[in-house]
Amino acid sequence: MLRARSLIPLSRQHQHGLALCVRIDRALPISEDKLAIWQTEVAQQFQQEIRIHFAAEELVIFPAARQFSELASLVEALVSEHAVLRADFARAEAGVMSAADLSTFAQRFSAHIRKEERQLFERLQELMEPAALSAIGVKLEDALQDATQTCSLPNLPPGTR
Repeated sequence: MLRARSLIPLSRQHQHGLALCVRIDRALPISEDKLAIWQTEVAQQFQQEIRIHFAAEELVIFPAARQFSELASLVEALVSEHAVLRADFARAEAGVMSAADLSTFAQRFSAHIRKEERQLFERLQELMEPAALSAIGVKLEDALQDATQTCSLPNLPPGTR
């Protein structure tokens, strides 16, 4: 299903998150000397985009979804996943993740994004009236205004991935 215009900004940010996950997966196994670089990148992406993204979902999308009883348990699962992912991002910022932790994080974050895209967004588009989806888009625009709108790639020296 094509993404509703109002949800496209979140879907673009999801693409950025998935890109990070793919890059981590492709870099595995991550050597000890590269661990700090990856943790810095994960923490940076959280500060520039993902923390704002999570807040926008929690303030705009999740309340809209809770209006539909069939989505209540999905929303609660996503809220719980946000908490776990925030802890992962905090561990990256603190520089205490192992290579295995980074791999687990990438799998967890990717699965979370796919759940939002394939389950929550798809069902919201089916259940909500176009005017209600448009209203969500206006609220999201405001909620996301401080997020970096580009996919930043680290400036790693050649051969360090």
